[in-house]
Amino acid sequence: QVQLAESGGGSVQTGGSLRLSCAAPEPIYRRYCMGWFRQAPGQEREGVATIVSDGIATYADSMKGRFTISKDNAKNTLYLQMNNLKPEDTATYYCAASAYVCSVLTPQSRFDYWGQGTQVTVSS
Repeated sequence: QVQLAESGGGSVQTGGSLRLSCAAPEPIYRRYCMGWFRQAPGQEREGVATIVSDGIATYADSMKGRFTISKDNAKNTLYLQMNNLKPEDTATYYCAASAYVCSVLTPQSRFDYWGQGTQVTVSS
């Protein structure tokens, strides 16, 4: 069973920063489009950012300029650097992998593998 393992969540105050990590098996990491999603209590899960194997990234509009998605090929690890965090960023963050070329607009049903999520809490 393929496992994506997120880490790096926690509690910060408004304006703070966190970096999330997602370790993936090498075949998935190398070939799949990978992304970050989040789900706040009572809300639907939404796309945050995606990155394809050649490094092209897409972001949801509300995260542009604050969040950066990146990959470390030596570690088969996906990252999400989150700066200037706001209370509305509070959510469980998930990483996912898709066998298709993906963007934040790709239906979540086209993502084949999901992590279990890591909680991010931003207090005012």
